[in-house]
Amino acid sequence: MKRTICFLFAVLFGVALHAGDRLRLSTVVIDPGHGGKDSGAVSRDKKSQEKTFTLDIAKALADKIRAAYPDVKVILTRTDDRYVTLGGRADIANDASANLFVSIHINANAKSSPNGFSAHVLGQSSVKNRDLYANNMDIVRRENSVILLEDDYSSTYGDFDPNDPESYIFMNLMQNANLEQSIRFAQLAEKHLKGGPIRTDRGVSQDPFLVLWRTAMPAVLLELGFISNDGDLAVLRDGDERDRLAECVFQAFSEYKGIYDGTVDAPAPEGERAPRTDTKKAPEQTQPAPAAGSGDCYAVQIFAVARKMDPKAREFMGYTPRIVPGRKLYKYCIGVSDTAAGARKHLSAIRKKYPDAFLVKISGDTVTRVD
Repeated sequence: MKRTICFLFAVLFGVALHAGDRLRLSTVVIDPGHGGKDSGAVSRDKKSQEKTFTLDIAKALADKIRAAYPDVKVILTRTDDRYVTLGGRADIANDASANLFVSIHINANAKSSPNGFSAHVLGQSSVKNRDLYANNMDIVRRENSVILLEDDYSSTYGDFDPNDPESYIFMNLMQNANLEQSIRFAQLAEKHLKGGPIRTDRGVSQDPFLVLWRTAMPAVLLELGFISNDGDLAVLRDGDERDRLAECVFQAFSEYKGIYDGTVDAPAPEGERAPRTDTKKAPEQTQPAPAAGSGDCYAVQIFAVARKMDPKAREFMGYTPRIVPGRKLYKYCIGVSDTAAGARKHLSAIRKKYPDAFLVKISGDTVTRVD
């Protein structure tokens, strides 16, 4: 489990939160859920499979984005009926340094009455007094259980057992620097899907989906209707209606891209807050970080993001960061020293936690990389 958590942090910060040179939404990865030997949910009459609906909607969404935004690279985790592991889907997004990951799914229930769409981001429920493991756990368990189809899945996912609620406890650590942007896209998807062919809005929630856990960028999983509900199934079986669903998600993408490109550091919608957890024992620090504007110094930059984070946030693993504001991004540095040699001696240890960390010189609000 310890190895899994270390890998988790390495993925999170090694890809999405790099030096801050990507200020536009240039790459989106669309993930059609399931595929190949993994059919996903199946209709009661056995004539329709989730994997077919998700692929069709994902392709339509990709075409709409490509047509409207030729400068955006659109990648599908699968373009045909093939099986892709959950880790493989995330790897595709991470390798592409994507700015957004959208996973398309269709819901199901043992009862025929539940219907509607929902949007999910990674994490524990933000609703007070709501039990994470009771709320949406059937959906989470079903979507995560596809790892059991993988050969030797235990070597890839460590001790994680999709049928054991205790396996989800460590995923609470995944309240990461992309949470606010993930929630923002999820809310926009909810907003536009309300005008689509599936009317019931089941809301936005935070849930421990493995495919979202392993991605290192804003990521949202959409459940676009219930294959087990006759009304939703009728919509999903209609090609024009599936295109309307894709159009709703495209409109959400378009609005999100406008926000991302135009005001990368715009404040998050009301009610969105970064998680905060105090660390019991902080790692050994170098001398206290000099205040901004107090003269030149050297440090190790660990990542840059579009919002100002709480210095006590768990992403800093007990370090107290020097926060350097920029025009679009806040840069976070640790291991601050008056000399390059002083900062450099901490670089090796810091890279064990933040693999893409690098040495920088800080002059006021200017951060310059030091090779």
